[in-house]
Amino acid sequence: MGTLDRKLLRELRRIWMQCLAIALVLGCGIMVLVLSSGTQRSLEAMRTSFYEVTRFADVFARLTRAPRNLLAEIAHVDGVAQVEGRVVFPAMIDIDGKPEPASAILISLPPTGEPVLNVPVLRHGRMPRPDRPEEVAVSEAFAEANGLIAGDRLSAVLNGRMRPLVVTGIVISPEYIYTVASGSMEPDDENFGILWMGEDAAAAAMDLEGAFNDLAVTLSPGAREQAVIARLDRLLAPYGGTGAHGRDQQPSHVFIEGELKQLGTMAAVLPPIFLIVASVLVNMVLGRIVARDRGQIGLLKALGYRTRRITAHYSKMTVAIGLTGLVLGCFFGWWLGHELTELYTRYFRFPNLLYRPGPAPILIACLLGMAAALLGGLRAVRAASRLAPAVAMSPPAPPNYRHGWHERLGAALGFRQTTMMILRSLLRWPDRAAVTLFGVGGSVAVLVASFFTFDALDLILEDLFELANRQDATITLAQPATTQAERDALALPGVLRAEGLYHVPVRLSHGANTRLASLQARAPDASLARLLDADGRAVQMPRTGLALSEGLAEALRARPGDQLRVDLLTAPRGSWDLPVTAVIRQSLGQDAYMNRAAFFALIGQVPQVNVIHLSIDETERAALQASVRQTPAIARLTLWSDIRRQLEETLDESLVTMTVIFASLGMLITIGVVYNTARIQLAERAHELASLRVLGFHRREVGYVLVAEQMFLTLLAVPLGWLFGYAFCMLMADGFSTDVVTILVVVTRRTYAIAALIVILTALACVLAVRRTLDHVDIVSALKRKE
Repeated sequence: MGTLDRKLLRELRRIWMQCLAIALVLGCGIMVLVLSSGTQRSLEAMRTSFYEVTRFADVFARLTRAPRNLLAEIAHVDGVAQVEGRVVFPAMIDIDGKPEPASAILISLPPTGEPVLNVPVLRHGRMPRPDRPEEVAVSEAFAEANGLIAGDRLSAVLNGRMRPLVVTGIVISPEYIYTVASGSMEPDDENFGILWMGEDAAAAAMDLEGAFNDLAVTLSPGAREQAVIARLDRLLAPYGGTGAHGRDQQPSHVFIEGELKQLGTMAAVLPPIFLIVASVLVNMVLGRIVARDRGQIGLLKALGYRTRRITAHYSKMTVAIGLTGLVLGCFFGWWLGHELTELYTRYFRFPNLLYRPGPAPILIACLLGMAAALLGGLRAVRAASRLAPAVAMSPPAPPNYRHGWHERLGAALGFRQTTMMILRSLLRWPDRAAVTLFGVGGSVAVLVASFFTFDALDLILEDLFELANRQDATITLAQPATTQAERDALALPGVLRAEGLYHVPVRLSHGANTRLASLQARAPDASLARLLDADGRAVQMPRTGLALSEGLAEALRARPGDQLRVDLLTAPRGSWDLPVTAVIRQSLGQDAYMNRAAFFALIGQVPQVNVIHLSIDETERAALQASVRQTPAIARLTLWSDIRRQLEETLDESLVTMTVIFASLGMLITIGVVYNTARIQLAERAHELASLRVLGFHRREVGYVLVAEQMFLTLLAVPLGWLFGYAFCMLMADGFSTDVVTILVVVTRRTYAIAALIVILTALACVLAVRRTLDHVDIVSALKRKE
C-alpha cells in the first residue's frame, strides 16, 4: 500500500460518519430506482410471458346474441389472426355457511379441447367435463377467500333459475389477473369470482344454443387495431354489439398497466432528488478536504508526485463513498423489491410472480449513482490538480473583512456578537448556505410528495363514500325494467329510499378523439348518488346535454359548449350530437351523465332502470340479503359499507409501510445535508469558537453559533421545500392517474406541517449531535491551527 493510500484510509477513518451520511443519501436514490424499475420489469416480464402462454386476446367485444356461423366471417376480417366466441353472463352464487350471496361471471368452455384464446391455467383439480353440466372451475382468488376446493358444492342462480354446481378445479386466467367487479375499486375475492363451465351447459342456461354473446380476437402482426375494431362493430351491430375495444379498456389489463405506470413515475421523480443532493454533498466534503490539504498538495508536487496520482488519490475517496452507496442501495432496493413483489401476489394472480429485475435496472442504478458521486467530486479534484506547488504551499489569502449593510443592520437591531457571527457566515459563504437550503428543501419536498398520497386517498374516499355516493347498498338488475322497479325495491326488507338509474354503453367522439364509456341516465332529483363540481359541492343534473367526468373530458379534449357525437351501442341504437353542459369531478372511473327524462325522450322509449341505489336500515341487513337471494330479477347486491371497510383495511396495511419508508427517506436527506454542513462548519470555525471560549463566552453561547445558523437555514428551507413539494405532487398525480382512478392535486396543511416537523426535528438532532463534539474540542489545539 502506497503512502497516498495510507493517507486515504486515515482520512476515511476520520470522517467516516460524514461519508456514511452521504452514502446513505446516495443509496436511497439507488434503492428507489432498483425497487421501482426492478419491480416494474419483473411485473411486466411476467405479464408478457403469461399473456403469450395463455394466448391473451387483443380485442374484445360484448353482444346480445349472434349465430356461431358469424365467427367464420369474423375470422376472414383483414388483420384477424384468431377468433373465439363464448357465452358469458353474470350469476349469483350461494355458498353454504355464507350469509350473503356472492356475485360471479360465468364463462363457457369449448365442448372439445381447451379455449383458443384466454386459456385458463389449472392450479388444482381438473377442468369441467363437457358432458357434466353441473361441473365448474373456479377462479383461484375466489376459491381461497371462500375456502373452496375440488369436490365442494355450491348453488347458483343462472338466468333466474337455481342450479346446483360442483367445483372440479381451481384456475387462473389472463383476463382476470386482477379481479374487480364492475364499479368496484379493488378485488373483493370473497364476494366476487369467476366460474368456467361447459359451453353446452352455459348456452342452455342462457338460451343461447348455437350462439355466442362474447367475442375475443387476436390480431395479425402489423394489423391496425382501430381498423379491426371498426369492422367488428359493423359486423356485430345487428346482433346487439356494445362496441369492441382493445386491451387498453380490458379491466384487468388496465389495472396492471396503471400499476406499471405508477412504478415508472416513482423511478422518474424520486431518485434524481437523492442523486443530486448526494452529488452536492460529495462536492462540499471533498472541497473542504482539498482546501485543508493545500499545503500537503503543494509539498507532494514539490517532491515529484505527478498531478495524475494526486487526482487519483482524491478521486478514490469519491469512489469509496459511491461504492458504499451502491452496496447499500442495491441491497435494500433488492430486498424491498422482493417484498413489494410479494405484496403484488395478493392482488395479481400470476402463475409464479417473482422479483427478477435482471441486470439492466441494477446496472443503470449503479452507473447513475457512481456518476452522481464522481460529478460531485469533479470540481474539488480539479481544484487539487490545478494548484501549482508554490501557490499550494503558501497560505490562502485571508477573507476581505469590511463593514457592510449587514453590520449596520445588526447594530440597528441590537444583535449580539454571536448572532453577527452567524450573519457574517451566511453572507461570506453563500454557496454553503445554498447547499443547505437546497438539500433541506429537497427533503421537505420528498416528504410533501410522499404524504400527498394520503391526502389524495382521503379525498377519493370522501368523494366516493360521503359526497358522491351516500347510498348504503346498490342492486344490479338482471334485465332492464321500468321505473316501477324503484317502487318495488321499497318493498324489500329494510329499504328506506330507492333511486334508480340506467347505464348503457356508448361511444363518444369529439373530432379525432373517440372513447367507449358508460352513460348514466339519472333522475334530476337523485340525492343518494350525486354529481360533484371541481370543489366537491353537489350539483344538479343538467336538464339537457351531457355531464362528463374530468378524466373523460380530458381524454376527449372536450369543454362545456362543445358538441359530442354519441353512438348508442345497445337497442334501439342510433347517433346523436349532444352538447357538453358540465364537467364534474369523479375520482373513480370515467363516465358520462344525462338527465333520465331527456335521454329516454331522445331514444323514444319509456324510462327504464337497471341499477337501483338503496338507503337501508342496517338492522334489516340480513333480511335484505336473504330476500335478494330469492329474487331472480336481481343479479347482484353491493353493500357500500363492505366496500369501504375492505378498502380501508387494504390502505391501512400498505400506507403504514409507505409512511415509515418515505419518512425515513426524507430524514436521511436531512441527516446527510445538515450533519455534513455542521461538521464542516465546526472544522472551519474551530479557531473562532475556541477564541470565544477564551474570551469568556459560555459553552451555551458558543454552541448557539453552531446550532442557530443551521436551524435558521432549515427554517428558511421549509417554505422552499413546500413549493418544490407541490410541484412534485403535480408530477406524481399525473403519473399515478389512470383511466380507472383520477388523482387530484390536493395537499393539506397537515401534510405541510408533518413534513416540516420531521425535517426540523431531524435537523435539530443532527446539529445537537455535532454540538456535543464541540464540548470536547481541545481549545489549545484549536487556537494553534492556521485556519
